Amino acid sequence: MPKPVDCTSMAQIRAEIDRLDEDLVRLFAERAGYIDRAAEIKAEVDLPARIGSRVEEVVSNVRRHAETYGLPPELVEKLWRRLIDWSIAREENRLGPDSLRKG
Repeated sequence: MPKPVDCTSMAQIRAEIDRLDEDLVRLFAERAGYIDRAAEIKAEVDLPARIGSRVEEVVSNVRRHAETYGLPPELVEKLWRRLIDWSIAREENRLGPDSLRKG
């Protein structure tokens, strides 16, 4: 996999972007597996799907990572809040209606 600066054609750039997109989807699928397991554990220990302090911890972490890698923290936060909302909805679906009881 070449570095961006080493790419000499749009075809090469596009191939690398496509490769990275597939990697991102694979990582999101892996993350979803952990979300599913979290829902199982939360059901066992009677925790809600949404835990506000954890949401803010995750957002803080990804903002810091964005700064480290030269991305706008605001963009990464928006993307992650969307991902977190989807993840919580996935957990709530697995936990059932009682999952809204706390949080």
